Amino acid sequence: MNLIWQRFTLSYLPLKEYLATSYLHRLSVGLLRSWRQSSLLMQWGDAIAVALLSLVYALSPFVSSSLVGLLLVACVGFWLLLTLSDDSKAANTPLFTPIHLLVLLYWAIAVVSTALSPVKQAAFKDLVVLTLYLLLFALCARVLRSPRLRSWIIILYLHISLIVSVYGLRQWFFGATALATWVDPQSPLAKTTRVYSYLGNPNLLAGYLVPAVVLSLVAIFAWQSWIKKSLALTMFIANGACLVLTFSRGGWIGLVVSVLTAIALLVYWWSMQMPPFWRTWSMPIILGGMIGLLVLAVIFVEPVQIRVLSIFADRQDSSNNFRRNVWDAVFEMIGDRPLIGIGPGHNSFNQIYPLYQRPRFTALSAYSLFLQIAVETGFVGLACFLWLIIVTLNHGLVQLQRLRQSRNLEGFWLIGALATVAGMLAHGTVDTIWFRPEVNSLWWLMVAVIASYWTPTNQKH
Repeated sequence: MNLIWQRFTLSYLPLKEYLATSYLHRLSVGLLRSWRQSSLLMQWGDAIAVALLSLVYALSPFVSSSLVGLLLVACVGFWLLLTLSDDSKAANTPLFTPIHLLVLLYWAIAVVSTALSPVKQAAFKDLVVLTLYLLLFALCARVLRSPRLRSWIIILYLHISLIVSVYGLRQWFFGATALATWVDPQSPLAKTTRVYSYLGNPNLLAGYLVPAVVLSLVAIFAWQSWIKKSLALTMFIANGACLVLTFSRGGWIGLVVSVLTAIALLVYWWSMQMPPFWRTWSMPIILGGMIGLLVLAVIFVEPVQIRVLSIFADRQDSSNNFRRNVWDAVFEMIGDRPLIGIGPGHNSFNQIYPLYQRPRFTALSAYSLFLQIAVETGFVGLACFLWLIIVTLNHGLVQLQRLRQSRNLEGFWLIGALATVAGMLAHGTVDTIWFRPEVNSLWWLMVAVIASYWTPTNQKH
């Protein structure tokens, strides 16, 4: 059984041997190697790459999607330049991992879905966008192999998220005009402020802040000086409070899942140093305490009570009813093209969905990450995406075990990335803000962080 799991998760995939015999690898990687050796600019290749990535993650909450797209094009172009000028024979950490392999497979499925799409032109436009994000992952995974550059990108994101959260908290105290119909006018929360900061949408802000809450939590332990720990604690409180004040139910679900996952992994990290009692009972005590706090919040804080109970109100809640009607139409779309879908992206969805929609229930997406992928690339694409998630989490846990044995503090960032992936998936189950540039770029950053820790496993084990 263990052997089957190892094969399924590609734990012992001989990538080094495969790449050594791959004609495509030999013909592409290293094609411009001689030029790079004589180029003064390319001697600073990683520094330039991290500068481009810094622009993406520093500006994404504040600028338009079009500008973010231009920055992604620049990142992809520079990644291509780095890859073509690499020394393919250098004895360094492999740039291609099992996670890369499944990302490539997912892209290939999207290409086939585009070719077979009933709206090929719209699907092709979004295939280009998907390709940009997947190559952003490739550049991040390459650059983040350096612990110093990995820390820089994470620290940059944490400082930007703090600015976003502080502005969101300011909206809570001084009020903010709702830019869309986020709350049912007949709901008791109709006059409650839902903060949205610079992102213009509370659900999108919640999705943006889920990684910030988790990474600021683990930064409390990763950063060594008390001044830095105090800053991390401030970030954790501000990000957590701002996320809660979005009143995004999906965001709350993502917050709970990500924080519980982070706590479980932190307990695992310290378990070898714990006395037997705490090794056994620490998780039940922490879990019980968090559940108790949530129950007290639901009982005594009326806005929280209303939002939480609305999750279980089914069609009696207008937001739930809207999603149910959209999902009914989406299930029919999947049923008509179950294998390979209608093609990637919201453009394809917007052209096909009106043929299935219920009256008065227009939608720009499936309001569920997994349903959206099933609509776009069928069950084949959904199966590949789930496989990618499983392999990513498995390799992350394997590398966490290695770092735990050596007590390497870089393991805390890996804990943050694993917990963030879990939280973003939980949020994505009931929303599709995952596809927005501010959140999608963070998703692939977290997957890249996990991939950057990958080391080949000795098959003799």
